[in-house]
Amino acid sequence: MSEESTLVTHPFLDLPPMSAAHFASIEDRVARLLGTEQDVVIMQGEALLPLEGAIRAVAGPGTVALNVVTGPYGQTFGNWLRDCGATVVDLAVPFHTAVTAEQIRAAFAERPEIDFVSLVHAEAATGNTNPVAEIGEVVREHGALFYLDAVASIGAEPVLPDAWGVDLCVIGAQKAMGGPAGVSAVSVSERAWARMAANPRAPRRSYLSLLDWKERWVDAGRKALLHAPAQLEMLALQACVERIEGAGLDAVMARHAAAAAATRAGAVALGGGLEPYVYEAREAAPVATTLRVPAGVVASELVARALEGDPSLPLAAGGGAFAKEMVRVNHYGMDASVGVVQGCLAALGAALAERGVAVDLAGARRAVEQSWG
Repeated sequence: MSEESTLVTHPFLDLPPMSAAHFASIEDRVARLLGTEQDVVIMQGEALLPLEGAIRAVAGPGTVALNVVTGPYGQTFGNWLRDCGATVVDLAVPFHTAVTAEQIRAAFAERPEIDFVSLVHAEAATGNTNPVAEIGEVVREHGALFYLDAVASIGAEPVLPDAWGVDLCVIGAQKAMGGPAGVSAVSVSERAWARMAANPRAPRRSYLSLLDWKERWVDAGRKALLHAPAQLEMLALQACVERIEGAGLDAVMARHAAAAAATRAGAVALGGGLEPYVYEAREAAPVATTLRVPAGVVASELVARALEGDPSLPLAAGGGAFAKEMVRVNHYGMDASVGVVQGCLAALGAALAERGVAVDLAGARRAVEQSWG
């Protein structure tokens, strides 16, 4: 029997090459999802690729950057900006809250030379979300370039780069869009392109380079791709957008908001010292809810015990120093459902009960159902 006769076709492996036209059509659908007229470039990697690429494209020794820190990603952006030679003004707020437009305005008043603002919309790691529309108004008043990490928020809450004056808006498929981590996108304003072109330190002939995509893809009429695309991830991104279009973006966002509200209500009803980490519900991200564990309980140990019964539950302990005190319920994508929320709280409640902590499992379940309804 020949080797050829033993080969079995596979739907993930035996795919025709992706054409430039198909690639461009997916970019167009992402642009519609964002409601933007800006150029949208789909990057062939996890969202850190365009997040870093965009900063390195526009920042340099002459840049004065206001870097808002409401979680670990804000800290990362500050490090990249400093590495580019930028002067960085960090505006850090407690991770249990959100930054305000008034704080942004005060930063500009103190340092009017600020010409770049970096902000994370929703910090899934800490569970907060920031008022981008209000902040965008302040940034526009001062003419600074506005860079936004909307990786966690896209699909869970409104993301409107044009309406908010965002010059660089980075999204990823792996959270509320319900897709893979290996593909991402960035919308780029004309102002941002101009800043890149004027920056001698902007990456060129590099996987990080947005200018390569502009010159060889966007400006060339999107006729020939720079390199072979990550085909499976591109098709998955297309499927994510199609599913959101089919359900309706408003309905998808409402489902995430319902999951967040139900998780919060259920955790409060569960008791046992488990409480929302973000104090104000209006500042809590719809993509994930963070919870503070009671005194004497280590969050990472509690999560490990809760997952023993069902490892598929979207529970995680906080990262780094938060591993001792924070639990994260990642109710995004298909996990933004009443069943998943109930399952997570039941598992956490059972793990607390094993430690002798008094909890109200029935009350938590009722609170979730009432909140969702």
